[in-house]
Amino acid sequence: MPGRVCCCCAALRPRYKRLVDNIFPEDPKDGLVKADMEKLTFYAVSAPEKLDRIGAYLAERLSRDVVRHRYGYVLIAMEALDQLLMACHSQSIKPFVESFLHMVAKLLESGEPKLQVLGTNSFVKFANIEEDTPSYHRRYDFFVSRFSAMCHSCHSDPEIRTEIRIAGIRGIQGVVRKTVNDELRATIWEPQHMDKIVPSLLFNMQKIEDIDSRTGPPSSPTAGEKEENPAVLAENCFRELLGRATYGNMNNAVRPVFAHLDHHKLWDPNEFAVNCFKIIMYSIQAQYSHHVIQETLGHLDARKRDSPRVRAGIIQVLLEAVAIAAKGSIGPTVLEVFNTLLKHLRLSVDFELGDRRSSTGSASFSTSSKESDERIVQNAIIQTIGFFGSNLPDYQRSEIMMFIMGKVPVFGISSHSLDTSHLGDLGTRRIQIMLLRSLLMVTSGYNAAKTMTAALPSPFLDPLLSPSLMEDSELRQLVLEVLHNLIDRHDNRAKLRGIRIIPDVSDLKIKRDKISRQDVSFIKKHGQQLYRHIYLGCKEEDNVQKNFELLYTSLALITIELANEEVVIDLIRLAIALQDIAIINEDNLPMFNRCGVMALVAAYLNFLSQMIAVPAFCQHVSKVIETRTVEAPYFLPENIFKDKCVLPKSLEKHEKNLFFLTNKIAESLGGSGYSVERLSVPYVPQVTDEDRLSRRKSIVDTVSIQVDILPGNNIEDKVNTEEITFEALKKAIDNTGLEEQEKEKRRLVIEKFQKAPFEEIAAQCETKANLLHDRLAQILELTIRPPPSPSGTMTITAGHAHYQSVPVYEMKFPDLF
Repeated sequence: MPGRVCCCCAALRPRYKRLVDNIFPEDPKDGLVKADMEKLTFYAVSAPEKLDRIGAYLAERLSRDVVRHRYGYVLIAMEALDQLLMACHSQSIKPFVESFLHMVAKLLESGEPKLQVLGTNSFVKFANIEEDTPSYHRRYDFFVSRFSAMCHSCHSDPEIRTEIRIAGIRGIQGVVRKTVNDELRATIWEPQHMDKIVPSLLFNMQKIEDIDSRTGPPSSPTAGEKEENPAVLAENCFRELLGRATYGNMNNAVRPVFAHLDHHKLWDPNEFAVNCFKIIMYSIQAQYSHHVIQETLGHLDARKRDSPRVRAGIIQVLLEAVAIAAKGSIGPTVLEVFNTLLKHLRLSVDFELGDRRSSTGSASFSTSSKESDERIVQNAIIQTIGFFGSNLPDYQRSEIMMFIMGKVPVFGISSHSLDTSHLGDLGTRRIQIMLLRSLLMVTSGYNAAKTMTAALPSPFLDPLLSPSLMEDSELRQLVLEVLHNLIDRHDNRAKLRGIRIIPDVSDLKIKRDKISRQDVSFIKKHGQQLYRHIYLGCKEEDNVQKNFELLYTSLALITIELANEEVVIDLIRLAIALQDIAIINEDNLPMFNRCGVMALVAAYLNFLSQMIAVPAFCQHVSKVIETRTVEAPYFLPENIFKDKCVLPKSLEKHEKNLFFLTNKIAESLGGSGYSVERLSVPYVPQVTDEDRLSRRKSIVDTVSIQVDILPGNNIEDKVNTEEITFEALKKAIDNTGLEEQEKEKRRLVIEKFQKAPFEEIAAQCETKANLLHDRLAQILELTIRPPPSPSGTMTITAGHAHYQSVPVYEMKFPDLF
């Protein structure tokens, strides 16, 4: 009988061994002998110093029974150990625990699934016991390794395989609970342990046909689900593990996730990866969110040479992490995060253009697929930047706006920190568009600035408006949309959507406040700059309906947010100048563009007249619009932007009653107390360096002096045409000029155009034009010496001024001013 010994030998055995032997019945099917188990428990509680010997003897018997496959007695021994463990809590339990863990290890090492499950159950019971004093020498390395291996069980029987995996997950959960509650809990967070625990949990979370999309805080599944479904149990264990992670060990818990996703190629498709990181972000403490984001960025750097879909999958995970991160808890390295994202944006464009260059001349499907994949990467980066920026506090968001704007490449300037020199014009344009799209998302919903100076400081406004002069309609649209986000402080933009003739503006319920002194100062300083970009934006040949709609919205928002009586006069002058663009057509615009400008002016003056509520002005605008409705419907936005609008062949034959007249407007506003003297002065945009930087023709691009020599009846020899360059003429005017002086002079001129009153600028320009004409005439007299009997004409062109004089040779020189 394996459980009993003879009477003679029993009397000589120690009492604790006799008590242990008595708990084992003759037939293991009868189970533990309860009466003898109570005696053993009482003895252990009464003499705790004997616990270590009891444990050692039980371990000896259990090891012998395991080897002999007496699994019935093994079950009885483990049941006795569990009861002793639960009953005894003295300091002497430490040696007994070592014997207990040794027996559990024996069970886990066996190849019998039932014994592995039995050992796991005993270990979980032990893990739930709170010990009075910490153990400074106990380690759980073996249990971490063994439970992790059980999580990857590949048993042929599906039921047994599931049972073993569940036991492994419960064992890991027990190890985590035991070590976290222990003062030596830091040991479990070591990389060698996390590299086993985390992939084991993810493996079981992954092994389910329909991945459960639990993205919120930890759910509370039923006990049956916990026991029967490895994926549910692994997910809850994973949440518990992350919830216990602290500042120092957060990275060790997250890095194995990346390794698992890389090894199993789970970035494409990335549904499981996204689900994992949603669980991570909802499980960790909010103040540690930036750790996850930084680790994701670091992994993106490490995989920057991978396929576009893998990088897109990582960026999508980053997007989800940023979207969940609590506001203000993303961390101090905000600029570093944005810098990394922008760097990968540039790399993606570089890869896209590199593939395009390598496939020049070949219609390769794989190449086009790679390009579309890179577009996916770029769009994911833009969305991430937008979500990231919108998640930041307002004071940080303004810094990010400046940071992104500083990264936008501008032609002619190499000081920006996002290097696009090797990308060419096409790559630079792509970078510009994507950065402006990112900026658009960051500025969306930004209403923190109480004054326009705070929303649009000069270091931000100047580079923002530079792309608005680009010969690219999409760039100009993005600039205007960003500008709308910052100007519209009362959320009126949605009410103004779509260019149209509004019958009654009061129905829109426009929200506005009285203009502040700071805003008055802003519009005085930057008003001409804003007007100029709207004016030049209307002259672009590639404008489409959206461009006209955004330009109209810009004028309307300036009217709502910044208009006083002086600004109203400036805006009317600007509108009349736009009308002149369409009528005179010096830029040879297509007929659609000319009619589009006329429609924009009609829609805006209709809006402005109702906003300032001057009856005579409203009457004049309404009368023109009614006349156009009958005689020239293509001058109204409701008709010109239709698909099949019939365009006129020319605008020269149209009557004056179809146009808005300056004298009529001045008469109507003058009767209401407006100072209308400046209405008689045509609007002329200020001259700056932005045209050169934006690769757009400047208003004063060149000053040319052209002469056509017409041969007379008695003249046999023809005079050849000579061209004198700007440098030669500059030396003739002033040989002592220095480059620094020219730069300072240019700066003073720009500053004067921004701050000086318009009347003073107009008078000074007229005086300078006369002086320039006289000086040029003197130079031509001295240097060229025309024939005594001229038969030709001389045309001096400076900007839009034409002068008739004696015949000379043709000379061209740029940037005379």
